[in-house]
Amino acid sequence: MTSTIVFPLDRSFLVLGSIFALLAVAFGAFGAHALRARLTSDRLAIYQTGVQYQMYHALGLVILGAIIPHLSNVGLGIFAGRLFVVGIILFSGSLYVLAMGGKRFIGAITPFGGLAFIAGWLCLLLSCLR
Repeated sequence: MTSTIVFPLDRSFLVLGSIFALLAVAFGAFGAHALRARLTSDRLAIYQTGVQYQMYHALGLVILGAIIPHLSNVGLGIFAGRLFVVGIILFSGSLYVLAMGGKRFIGAITPFGGLAFIAGWLCLLLSCLR
């Protein structure tokens, strides 16, 4: 029987990624069925963008959870995962609130989530190279 070293966040990223992916599917279905008649096409597009980016980064978290033990720099990989989580909350979360009629100032949060996504991908890249 072989054993592998399990880093504490392996499972956390797999679990968080799975939860965020599950929620993205649920939010997407909710948007397609319940919100289509209630939101303008512009607001629905904003909502759908939130769903798409949530799913992309949820899958990124799942993949990250699977590859963390194989990264050259595990700490940087863990930081990448944390940035993905922050990005989902700030980027997708602010788009959901904005689409549902939230105050326009909520839109000012969205770019910070986008920066977290970009920084997360950069950290993941660097964690593979070092």
